[in-house]
Amino acid sequence: MIVEHLNLGDFRNYATADLTLHRGPNVLVGSNGQGKTNLAEAIVFLATLGSHRVSSDAPMVRDGKEFAVVRARLAHGERKVLVELQLNRQGSNKARINGYPSKTNELPRYAHVVLFAPEDLQIVRGDPSSRRRFADQLLIQRTPRMAAVIADYERVLRQRTALLKSARARGVRGEGLSTLDVWDDKLISLGSEIIHARLRLASDLQGPLADAYTAIAGADHRPQLDWALSVRGGDPEEGEPDAELDVRGEIEEQFRAALQAKRSKEIERGLTLVGPHRDDLILRVRDLPVKGYASHGESWSVALALRLASAELLRAESPAGDPVLILDDVFAELDADRRQRLAAITSGYEQVIVTAAVEGDIPEPLHRHVVRIHAGTISDERPESGEEAGDDGPAAS
Repeated sequence: MIVEHLNLGDFRNYATADLTLHRGPNVLVGSNGQGKTNLAEAIVFLATLGSHRVSSDAPMVRDGKEFAVVRARLAHGERKVLVELQLNRQGSNKARINGYPSKTNELPRYAHVVLFAPEDLQIVRGDPSSRRRFADQLLIQRTPRMAAVIADYERVLRQRTALLKSARARGVRGEGLSTLDVWDDKLISLGSEIIHARLRLASDLQGPLADAYTAIAGADHRPQLDWALSVRGGDPEEGEPDAELDVRGEIEEQFRAALQAKRSKEIERGLTLVGPHRDDLILRVRDLPVKGYASHGESWSVALALRLASAELLRAESPAGDPVLILDDVFAELDADRRQRLAAITSGYEQVIVTAAVEGDIPEPLHRHVVRIHAGTISDERPESGEEAGDDGPAAS
């Protein structure tokens, strides 16, 4: 898949923006705060329906405006697709595909993107929510209908938790809250589907993760990943160990039993304590947890390997071809050896978009089409003589 053209309206610092992109490497250069990462963020949002920088949509809408618009012309081989997303400061977002209204969760069927960013270090060193977000965004790209499943689960979770808080305020005991059973059924149905999908994802990522880590670090430290599941008795957010249960056991039955066991405690705290929103993706190298034991270099290698493994998984499964790789201010964080290794691995993808504050940080294999970003203005430095293959005119500023 190729992003041929990106158009923004009232997105972040851009009143309007037009950017033409090309097959192969594209380098966006600009000082910090000029808007280069905003361009990457817009493309990523089309593919994952989320931002890697903020948890809500409102910050992406320019100050004083009620909505922002992201449009992109995508090429899937010879087929062209125009996707459009309206991000509303309040209310639901709206989408159009080839000019026709569509559900927003249809967009990931057309936009396939893998992002590398400094924030990725939080995947391995941060809270469990960072790892859940990484997994769920990849699930949505891998199986777009999971966007609706995850959204429905979050809605049911909010409603169930509101009921728990109400019961706590009224002094209701666990056995006196029969209305909770209806929400339990919905939570179990949707949550079990998410858990099953996450377990399959971890299994499918294991091989690509090991290969990618070795390619980046130049050493085999046996990276591993597995889920600590609250439905099996483990709660990473409370420090409780994961119970040793058969992976092939019935998640639904375990989910229901865990909810029943926790009901009194849930009412006491006014929180839903069991479900995929409480789980954690445990990452290990050299048989030790990355969080707390891995060096800075090892942590970066795991974070980059997770993204490369994601790209390889999407590459193998998608009939649309390679996902677009976006390397957002990553090279400044790496030593010279890792820079060269990462550039060598990623340069073989159909399209790579690199952002950098310092042009010299970009290794030669990725240094082709250069675009400069300054104060929301985009200027294309590609030669106008047609020297570059695939040149079809400068991007508008």
